[in-house]
Amino acid sequence: MSPTAARILAAQPAGHSGPYHGHVTFLGAGPGDPGLLTLRAVEALARADVLVADPRAYDVVRTHLRPGTDTPLQNAALGAPTAAASDAADLVMRAARGGKRVVRAVAGDPGMDADATADMLALAAEGITFEVVPGIAHAVGVAAYAGVPLRDPDGADVRFVDAATADERCWTEVGSSDATVVVSAVLESVAGTAARLISSGRKPDTPVSVTIAGTTTRQRTWSATLGTVERTLKSAKVLPSAEGDRPVIAVVGERGAPESRDQLAWFESKPLFGWKVLVPRTKEQAASLSEQLRSYGAVPSEVPTIAVEPPRTPQQMDRAVKGLVTGRYEWIAFTSVNAVRAIREKFEEYGLDARAFAGIKVAAVGEQTARALIEFGVRPDLVPSGEQSAAGLLEDWPPYDPVFDPIDRVFLPRADIATETLVAGLVEMGWEVDDVTAYRTVRASPPPAETREAIKGGGFDAVLFTSSSTVRNLVGIAGKPHNVTVIACIGPATAKTAQEHGLRVDVLSPEPSVHALAEALAQYGEERRAAAAASGEVLKRPSEKRPQRRRARTS
Repeated sequence: MSPTAARILAAQPAGHSGPYHGHVTFLGAGPGDPGLLTLRAVEALARADVLVADPRAYDVVRTHLRPGTDTPLQNAALGAPTAAASDAADLVMRAARGGKRVVRAVAGDPGMDADATADMLALAAEGITFEVVPGIAHAVGVAAYAGVPLRDPDGADVRFVDAATADERCWTEVGSSDATVVVSAVLESVAGTAARLISSGRKPDTPVSVTIAGTTTRQRTWSATLGTVERTLKSAKVLPSAEGDRPVIAVVGERGAPESRDQLAWFESKPLFGWKVLVPRTKEQAASLSEQLRSYGAVPSEVPTIAVEPPRTPQQMDRAVKGLVTGRYEWIAFTSVNAVRAIREKFEEYGLDARAFAGIKVAAVGEQTARALIEFGVRPDLVPSGEQSAAGLLEDWPPYDPVFDPIDRVFLPRADIATETLVAGLVEMGWEVDDVTAYRTVRASPPPAETREAIKGGGFDAVLFTSSSTVRNLVGIAGKPHNVTVIACIGPATAKTAQEHGLRVDVLSPEPSVHALAEALAQYGEERRAAAAASGEVLKRPSEKRPQRRRARTS
């Protein structure tokens, strides 16, 4: 019996007998990209009562937990009165004995984790049921993201080596073979690993690729040879501290040659790879935009520049909601998620629910607003087929027809600073519009000091301005973005406001859509990448071009 199993069995309460009703899922969180979690893993996390997760695994899986899931290791790290953080195995066993559904999450794949295997044996010895949800192993996932195929058409042999546990016999075998060798190591041991392979028979000019922070937007890959890899990493000033215990993956052999990587490095060649992009919106408002930016390789950071408050005089809103219930309106049009939220709150105040919309046609300005309505229990009748804006909504809105429309009135709950485009267009088509202030927008509180410093000091590579108010409010609460930061604006009016605040506008969206704006920024990033490649320069992100502060001399 393994030491872990023996220790856990010894901790069993005296006199305990009978069946166990708990269940444990050993879950592989993969090498770092949350998108690599399997569907089965997401299902297990959503049902978990207790999550026992290593720190790197926790960062990957936490967004899939249901509210109230106990995370004892993380609580212990914060100083909460709970079990010792160093004993994950005991935490798993105690929770399972208590009838809990437990998820034990590890980085990479559980089958490659010796401690996870020992824990499974201990559970089996007590008759506690468990299952394994495989994850993508570091060696395989990182190599794929680095654009380094591990097999060639001839089916050459592939050997996987853990530098921390490999013995002399292992090094001799892989050194004397012509197999592709995938080495999992820490950064400090890469040079020593190369030297051992050379001393075991590999030629110094054997190609090697080294990847750090694999599958994340901090990923970096260097191509060298066994004889030059130490010098290559030193000249690139690669520091180990930023990655902690995250494995470095080195691929030794012709598969790691730079010629193939130039064509296959799909991840690091994304147009905004590694860019930190400031999105001046709340997380709820920016959900689809941030996801689009991530698809381009960017790291979005949402900073709200406005806060939402109720109208100063609620009487107008009260009358409109009562009119909604009594049949005053043919249509209600929602132009934002905040408008949906305002109506929902007013309904709750009156004890109403989505059934109050029966017989009323509902319009939503875009997909995000439509999703908020669906969550409320209302499926919109009209969503723009083209541009997701007031103008796009008008394109699809039917003109008033006294034969088919028994009522000619539209309820439009909006912000206090909304434009008149939709109102004017509806009136022109024959509709009467009750334009009601459903909420007020005010300047948000300043972001944390660290974020303000990053904005003013050039820590962000780009900022997306989606309206003139976002320009004014961001500058007001956080200061003006540094001149190395790429400024992207949704339209001419927003660009003019940015210029009035002393900002250089680099990217202008071809149409007033946040998704077109993100696409325009990606095109800008692609053009920078192509220009750097044509000139032979090393591509740097905008934030990497800011002047570095000189260190004060010490005597």
